[in-house]
Amino acid sequence: MTNQKETSSWQDTVSDWMISIIVAVVLAFCIRTFIVEPYLVSGTSMVPTLQNRERLLVNKFIYFVGEPKKGEIVVFKYPSDTTRDFIKRVIATGGDTIEMVDGKVFVNGTQLKEPYIKEPFHSNYRKVVVPKGHIFVMGDNRNNSEDSRFNDVGFVPDNLIKGKASVIFWPFANWRSLP
Repeated sequence: MTNQKETSSWQDTVSDWMISIIVAVVLAFCIRTFIVEPYLVSGTSMVPTLQNRERLLVNKFIYFVGEPKKGEIVVFKYPSDTTRDFIKRVIATGGDTIEMVDGKVFVNGTQLKEPYIKEPFHSNYRKVVVPKGHIFVMGDNRNNSEDSRFNDVGFVPDNLIKGKASVIFWPFANWRSLP
């Protein structure tokens, strides 16, 4: 009789552990897929705001309930190769006009105040309207950023946006939330 109780207790313990592990894996999958995902910054296109090799959390849920706003930093699938992720700042959204003259960015005819850019840039970009369901993105390091000014990126469709960069968590000394 004692052996049967011990075996049953052991089986119950294993069963409880298996259920706990399965629930934890399903929860982790759901959180990473729908709510938040870690991201490693690779490159210098967002300097000085983001540094190469910083790690941050991307809020994926926010764009299920809303749309990207100008000034937000987003992670998106690179339109020319959706296996790669890019991180850039939203400059204009669907329906906005954008133009660059002598390194000054104009959205809907108003020059942007951009205290976050690394250094002045001196390119021009003809006046265009951002299509509905798309965003126009640029890196903060304008002289070293492959962004919407280039044909291989262009206007980024909303369905390629993975989420909003929210918190830098590594290195820990650089911990901060992003606007």
